[in-house]
Amino acid sequence: MSNKAKEVVRDFYRSDILGDKSVMEKFFHPDLILIWNSPIGLSIKHYDDIVRFFDEVRRSYEDLRVEVSHLLADGPHVTIRYKYYIRTMENPDEELGIAHFIAIFEVKDDKIYRGYQISQPVTGMDDTTESYHKVKV
Repeated sequence: MSNKAKEVVRDFYRSDILGDKSVMEKFFHPDLILIWNSPIGLSIKHYDDIVRFFDEVRRSYEDLRVEVSHLLADGPHVTIRYKYYIRTMENPDEELGIAHFIAIFEVKDDKIYRGYQISQPVTGMDDTTESYHKVKV
């Protein structure tokens, strides 16, 4: 199960989230619960909330790229550390890092079923050249 769970999470982060609306249905379990700690506080998201979240991301950004530094699996649980980069419609020639994430996902029925995620916005003080060496992807 460990390798399959890791493949599911890896494949989600390699998918075309902006261009393929079937990504949500393909990778997220209908009973999904994501517990997300961010700088604005704790939020609990369900499947429909995540679909709406990525619909808004599609409307807001021209491009979305993920850089994964860690991807570790233990049975049905997968831990991932990553950073999102975006290009805006107003300035498509400039890529900006927007947030750092660490998440632990539980995979059930070959879909992401439960998640615990922490995010932090990118700041000018981030040392991304030293902090994002790939360790185990």
